[in-house]
Amino acid sequence: MKKLCEISLIGTLLISIAVVLPSCKEKPTLPVVTTGSVSAITQTTAISGGNVTDDGGSVIIARGVHYHPEIYLPNCTDGETKDGTGMGIFTSNITGLESNTVYHIYAYATNCVGTTLGEEISFTTLKETVSDIDGNIYPVVTIKNHHWMAENLKTTRYRNGDIIGTTTPATLDITTEINPKYQWAYDGNENNVVVYGRLYTWYAINDSRNVCPIGWHVSSDAEWTDLVSGWPANLAAAYLREPGTTHWKDDIRASNSTGFTALPGGLRSLNQFENITDLGDWWCSTEFTSDVTQAIQRVMISGDVYSTYVISGVWPKSFGLSIRCVKD
Repeated sequence: MKKLCEISLIGTLLISIAVVLPSCKEKPTLPVVTTGSVSAITQTTAISGGNVTDDGGSVIIARGVHYHPEIYLPNCTDGETKDGTGMGIFTSNITGLESNTVYHIYAYATNCVGTTLGEEISFTTLKETVSDIDGNIYPVVTIKNHHWMAENLKTTRYRNGDIIGTTTPATLDITTEINPKYQWAYDGNENNVVVYGRLYTWYAINDSRNVCPIGWHVSSDAEWTDLVSGWPANLAAAYLREPGTTHWKDDIRASNSTGFTALPGGLRSLNQFENITDLGDWWCSTEFTSDVTQAIQRVMISGDVYSTYVISGVWPKSFGLSIRCVKD
């Protein structure tokens, strides 16, 4: 998770720091500066600035803005821009911010007497998102330094634009097919895709054309293991599952404290769809070494003694399961 600071900085309308510097003449005073409004906010950048309205009788030798996340530690240093010298309006381009984070910003101006800080302004950076080749937009959540899609994959095309096939009818028996590469809406009903995403065979998600957006990949067994490591095994599903019974059959006191928002999209076996609202089942990109016809998956189950667990198992590669992509 992104590291923020832990003690709130007390804001004031005007903070003056008197530091006597050499070369002051004829008793100058501290400058006066106001903080400019914040605009063009993205996930990692913003634009602000300020206006030095009085130089205090001494040349302004530095100006810009300071910024820091909402929670602040004594040993955390402010971010700072350096935007020239002199009086008047200046613009500050702020970069390197964390997404979905509250920041505090204040302009500064320095002359030979010291530095004045303008009034403090708060803003929130945008949430991180990623879009697939079909234009579906997914929220992104950071858990243990990995960036995960916070929804199941919905694309009908590979990254290069090639179509990922489906079957007609949706329940067509594919038992005899070798390396079937398909995707389905659950029950063949496209209305299910909006909430639950699509179901993919392992052969499709392992295709070199890649089902995930550029810069992303299908989550591996190791990444799922890291996702749930360090938690009590009997709480992992609660931390990851959407609360309530809108989509899940039971809520197991789920908190979704991670923001992962796991949903029960069910699965497709070789010729039928099963267990929507009861079962969330996700492919790993990792093969099952004991049987090359199967691959590793992760499953969460409603109404079961193990409903609070994230279970590791295997399915035939021809089954259709949900997908979560992870940033490279």
